Amino acid sequence: MKNILVTGGAGFIGSNFVHYMLEKHADYRIIAYDKLTYAGRLENLKPAEGNPRFAFVRGDICNRAAVEAAIKGHRIDTIVNFAAETHVDRSIMSSEPFLTNNVAGVTTLLEAAREFKLERFHQISTDEVYGQIPAPNRSREGDPFEPRSPYSSSKAAAEHFTYAYHITYGVPVTLTRGSNNIGPYQFPEKAVSLFTTNAIDNEALPVYGDGLQMRDYQYVGDHCEGIDVVLHQGRLGEAYNVATGVETHNIDMAKKILGLLGKPESLIKFVPDRAGHDRRYALDVSKLRALGWESRHTFDQALKATVKWFADNEWWWRPIKSGEFKEYYAKQYGARLAAA
Repeated sequence: MKNILVTGGAGFIGSNFVHYMLEKHADYRIIAYDKLTYAGRLENLKPAEGNPRFAFVRGDICNRAAVEAAIKGHRIDTIVNFAAETHVDRSIMSSEPFLTNNVAGVTTLLEAAREFKLERFHQISTDEVYGQIPAPNRSREGDPFEPRSPYSSSKAAAEHFTYAYHITYGVPVTLTRGSNNIGPYQFPEKAVSLFTTNAIDNEALPVYGDGLQMRDYQYVGDHCEGIDVVLHQGRLGEAYNVATGVETHNIDMAKKILGLLGKPESLIKFVPDRAGHDRRYALDVSKLRALGWESRHTFDQALKATVKWFADNEWWWRPIKSGEFKEYYAKQYGARLAAA
């Protein structure tokens, strides 16, 4: 494992993984491969510019020829796939891109991994494949999938294809299922980044329903480290949960963001809930902990670092929120906020 193709490498988690791997492994070459759709940004990769062990390739994971050219051109031996449509709200608006990118795109990568006999194909998945889980239960890797949104359904399908390629064709695969990530470069459509940037501008924080949905918010750097551990120590053909193991109500998250920024809680606006909104995700992470991994950040530490990054880097997110994002935001929240 020396030349790693990080697909979706200009996105939120992918770009953080690029930086983490370049710093952690001095003998690895990291090639970020990204289509540069709305959430993929070259600005996310600025810290890697000039590094002789880094390269960027613009390409679509659904384009077999482009994927093969990248593999041959950079002597790739490992693919770590972050490339995906990721936002549940957008999947409810239109499911087709999620089927195309999250399922068909993954099979394209798996075919390439099979043809070139790569050392590893690693699929990044999500806790949402398990569906909502009542307290005090926690989802374990062997639990059945019960996805409840187009997004989570597409990720579950991608996992099934990944496992099938391992069993049928012998492709050496591993998978990780992460909880909600927060940290630098998160596109401001997700709850923490949206609430933080809205609060900075004294705009309303649109909280779905009663705000009592529970999520495990982990710092993106901890997630990257967990993926690294699985790449080097995980068993082929197996999945590993990556999370802190501690859940937080969304309303408490919103209040903590306002507290960190010194903003009033009157900015919170309860809006009509989204369709099929899962009430609780909770992961059992004992399998990954058995490999020696442990989350380094508590929720409060992760949230504080995330809020500070957005407060210190307005240059990064202001251009986003003045572009296509405005149209999306009006479509998603306009009527909801008016109703509130």
